[in-house]
Amino acid sequence: MKAMGFAAQSATGSLERFAFERRAPRPDDVVIDILFCGVCHTDLHLARNHGGFTTYPIVPGHEIIGRVREVGTGVSRFKAGDLVGVGCMVDSCQHCKPCLKGWEQDCVEGSTYTYNSIDRQDGSVTYGGYSDSIVVRDKFVLSMPDGLDPAGAAPLLCAGITTWSPLHRWNVGKDSKVAVIGLGGLGHMALKLAKALGADVTLFTRSAGKEEDAFRLGADHVVLSGEPEQMNAVAGRFDVIIDTVPYDHDVNPYMPTLALEGVLVLVGYLGPLGTPVNAGGVVRGRRAISGSFIGGVPETQQMLDFCGAHGIVSDVEIIPIQKINEAYERMLKSDVKYRFVIDMASLKSQGA
Repeated sequence: MKAMGFAAQSATGSLERFAFERRAPRPDDVVIDILFCGVCHTDLHLARNHGGFTTYPIVPGHEIIGRVREVGTGVSRFKAGDLVGVGCMVDSCQHCKPCLKGWEQDCVEGSTYTYNSIDRQDGSVTYGGYSDSIVVRDKFVLSMPDGLDPAGAAPLLCAGITTWSPLHRWNVGKDSKVAVIGLGGLGHMALKLAKALGADVTLFTRSAGKEEDAFRLGADHVVLSGEPEQMNAVAGRFDVIIDTVPYDHDVNPYMPTLALEGVLVLVGYLGPLGTPVNAGGVVRGRRAISGSFIGGVPETQQMLDFCGAHGIVSDVEIIPIQKINEAYERMLKSDVKYRFVIDMASLKSQGA
């Protein structure tokens, strides 16, 4: 199936127009015409091979909103014309313990990711959402609630589920006190979701001047984490801290702010922490450090339904695909509030 998108051909090259073949649809597949695709930091990292495992050419994009064009003979959940979403995964083994629990992101045999991954049936390389269409196994297609702006909903498929999953796992609700470290693509979603769940919400930030945005997004309080007096004032306060910082950082200053049996959850950084964690800060108060990686398909659908019921979408800046390389440079400077989303209608333009 012929497709058009934007791809990087090397770690140093720009993303440019790229014609390619999608795999032929199978009986359990859904063919989707893509309307919008969010731009995630992971897209940039993989396009530039920061992890050392990128296969070129690479078509990034795993925050996909589109309309169903056609469905396979074995598909009953969707029909042509449905508004749907596709997130970070397009397949998994479906029979290991994590998959059976709905935690496909932790598939023992390895999840098949939306791009830069290997199709588990035919061995082809997967291509992502910076394109006009995609073919996805129906079990990994999400139903979009009525009334949500499709462009604003696109980042829910990654930033939304990444922050929803730990909030859901630790039963955040109206009696919870939640803190969020960092105000970016993940942080702004964590604020919105925690507030909608009824929690008392605090933003930890190292930068003054973010109060207005933080309060607008759902924060009840803002704490400058570099100010000892402000940190001491919230000692023992938080049941859950969602740490969205995407680079190596010291988590020790935040541990005393956890309540008894509180947990700090890492969602933004997957590498080694350079500063050792002081075990005393964990042992005293029965505190914990945990982690959470995106979320499974059932949990993602739950998150989308919640966002539909509460009118929650991401704050986005919509761009044409021709500005994707500029968007990457701006992301490196944190020059976006809070997520770029590509309008895929721009692919029809020949200006690139």
